[in-house]
Amino acid sequence: MSTIHPDPEATGAQTPHLDFAGTTPYEDYVQADVLTHLQHLRSDDPGEMVFLVTTQVMELWFTVIVHEWETAAHAMRGDRLDVAQDALKRSLRELEALNASWTPLAQLTPAQFNSYRSSLGEGSGFQSAMYRRMEFLLGDKSASMLVPHRGAPRVHAELEKALAEPSLYDEALALLARRGHAIPEAVLGRDLTRKYEPSPEVEAVWTAIYANPDQNDELVRLGEVLTDVGELVWRWRNDHLLATRRAMGSKTGTGGSAGVAWLEKRATKNVFPELWTARSHV
Repeated sequence: MSTIHPDPEATGAQTPHLDFAGTTPYEDYVQADVLTHLQHLRSDDPGEMVFLVTTQVMELWFTVIVHEWETAAHAMRGDRLDVAQDALKRSLRELEALNASWTPLAQLTPAQFNSYRSSLGEGSGFQSAMYRRMEFLLGDKSASMLVPHRGAPRVHAELEKALAEPSLYDEALALLARRGHAIPEAVLGRDLTRKYEPSPEVEAVWTAIYANPDQNDELVRLGEVLTDVGELVWRWRNDHLLATRRAMGSKTGTGGSAGVAWLEKRATKNVFPELWTARSHV
């Protein structure tokens, strides 16, 4: 029989259940003990902890966002726009939380970053498999980005599958075609393993949809939530660029990447391009 007694001030109807045969139900569900013991520091610098934990938190947000976007893509495939809209709207809040993850790292000076940078070895964020799945869902595809994961068969198989599947935007354009809009066959039947390239015909379709909002209310709302996603992705890339520029200037990035130069190029790119360019013609 347990000899543990609740706090006297917590007695009565509001007393929580404190005595469990094993781990707490909270632990069983959240696996907090696992999560809080995944931090294996490689330096003596006290600043490494926040860098490592922030990076791990980012990976968790990538996982949630991939789940939402895959849910939205599947729903659009089944013409369930309400389900797709709900998943995309949830992902906006999650993208905001992901972007806020840069805040603890945004003030790093070069000396602070250099104090544990060598601990990363050849590690670099571009090697993140879950982030790569996010990029593939955005239509930014490249078979070469599977190469770093050849040594991890499960991860490689998941990425290979994601590479060949329609992106969020592919599903949206297929839905527009099913609704009678003139999406060209060259777009609908394109090689899905390749990066999406803008189409004047697709731009014209979005222009016509936005020019008649009363007639196309549901599709305008889809276009707007995708634009919201695109804006937050753009902010993510720019916040990444600024944090990196502040911490290391123009030095070569870890893992052999071009560092700031590569991030600068990425920051100029918009996802779902015709949703942005069509606005000039409405």
